[in-house]
Amino acid sequence: MSTNGNQAAGGAGSGPDSKGFLGISQLTLRAVVIGMIGSVIITASSVYVALKMSALPWPTIFVAVLSMALLKALGKTSLNEINIAQTGMSAGAMVAGGLAFTIPGLWISGAYKPYDAAESSLAGWFFPKFWPVLLIAFTGMILGSLLCWYLRPRFVEQEKLPYPIGTAAAEALSAGDKGGRKAGILFAALGLTAIFTYLRDKVAGFPQAISGLLWKVPVSLTLSPMGIGIGYIIGIEYTSYWLGGAIFTNFIINKLGIEWHAFPDAAAAGAFTLTAAIGLMVGSGAGILITFLRSLFRRRKAVAASVEAVAPVTGSPAAGDFPAGRLAGQSRRFSLGLLILITVALSYALSIFAGLSPLAAALLMLGVLVATAMSATITGQTGINPMEIFGILILLAIRLFVDVDTIGAFFVAAAVAVACGYAGDLLNDYKTGALIGTNPNAQLVSQIFGGIVGTLVASVAMFAVIVQYGGVFGANEALTAAQAISVSAMVSGIGDNFVFLVAALLGCLLYLRKVPAMIIGIGMLLNIGLAAAIFLGGLIRFILDLIRKEKAADTTTGNVIAAGLLGGEGITGTILAIIAMFSR
Repeated sequence: MSTNGNQAAGGAGSGPDSKGFLGISQLTLRAVVIGMIGSVIITASSVYVALKMSALPWPTIFVAVLSMALLKALGKTSLNEINIAQTGMSAGAMVAGGLAFTIPGLWISGAYKPYDAAESSLAGWFFPKFWPVLLIAFTGMILGSLLCWYLRPRFVEQEKLPYPIGTAAAEALSAGDKGGRKAGILFAALGLTAIFTYLRDKVAGFPQAISGLLWKVPVSLTLSPMGIGIGYIIGIEYTSYWLGGAIFTNFIINKLGIEWHAFPDAAAAGAFTLTAAIGLMVGSGAGILITFLRSLFRRRKAVAASVEAVAPVTGSPAAGDFPAGRLAGQSRRFSLGLLILITVALSYALSIFAGLSPLAAALLMLGVLVATAMSATITGQTGINPMEIFGILILLAIRLFVDVDTIGAFFVAAAVAVACGYAGDLLNDYKTGALIGTNPNAQLVSQIFGGIVGTLVASVAMFAVIVQYGGVFGANEALTAAQAISVSAMVSGIGDNFVFLVAALLGCLLYLRKVPAMIIGIGMLLNIGLAAAIFLGGLIRFILDLIRKEKAADTTTGNVIAAGLLGGEGITGTILAIIAMFSR
């Protein structure tokens, strides 16, 4: 894919992006505004999806199609302008994920109490909790934004990591969709899903799930378009592991385990399930870290070998060896160093205002630096970003040096998760931009505006959804929040040490053998009906792939429909929750 092809389609130097809003090439005011508006919608939807489904697929392709549809409707545009708007739109999604995967643990652990109108007003309950969460969210967003920008040249331009989601978005944009067919499909899926969600949740026109017996075994299917959409995007392989984890919990442990007296009661079976699932997820995180360090060592060894091979035949000095080159490089390094210093100082102050001790806040700054680099690499190589696992790992490391109370522990995990998720999402956007020739400075501006709006919306939306559903989480509750349950378990205690260690070792070995142990662990924490809905989406994808295998069919149409299913239920559910919260 080349920049030349993009310019022919209206790239740099043509169309509205040549005006240079704020003096930045390719940046337009309408791209920034559309990115901010889109960030509100996508972020609110992402909070709902993450809390309800314990998963958050990358929004990159969804926002790419949405940005393309909106900008084409407004008149002449370019792939660069679309990419810039897309960057702002997706900026808050992983902030939402970072919060939703960690902060509900405050309710799960009992550190925060659910809202009770008999005890306090909504404002009296809301604001003392909201401001610290907002500050810690901004801490993660600011650090993630800075580190994302700092890492972009290395990972995107020098090492050219694939970033599969960003590459897919670039291909979708380059395809053009001149007739607007995909935009029409997207909005149709959004609208129909929104109507269904409203009828199901507000009017009770549809049940939440259907249940029955299969060979005398109770089964259920959650009626969730969002679950089907997630399954379609993930595919049959991962959804099979997801369903397998749920079957193992619901039938092997909870049913046969109790009947065969392996567990004395349901509480003991539940404790075993939680500890084993957390162990699998943490072990998978350790496997990710091992893989990262191994690939880093191999890469450095290969670079050293190539330098040694080239050194004898190179005699010309580099530009940086000349005085002017050195001065220019030193000036750039000084400016970047000053920017990093200011940004870290701001984040440090925000984390202290949120309630962390000065030492814990300082260690958090270092932890985020390490975790974000690992997250950016893993996302670039695999498209997977286990942000909450990085939060757990950094929390455990910080607790080796300083005592952190329960609320502070969740805030540490949240800041790390937000920063890691934010960097992973935005580096996908930067990868898209690199492939189609977008000015990264323009993307940075759009990212900042979208990130500020998204962080505020994510914090409000999370509280709204939690209030709407009573602040109760679990496999059989309306809000599953499996990741937050795992973080809570690590904060409160891991249960049976032997079970945890065995599961962690197994999770690490499975990951190293390319088996997604983390998804199995999440499946173990979800109810069977939701896992079945997700598997149904993967099965639909599998069948359709078989049907169109011999055809030159456009495989992105299904992804667009799936994105509409996610967006329709997520947006509608969040709006209903916010209305309910502020109408109390």
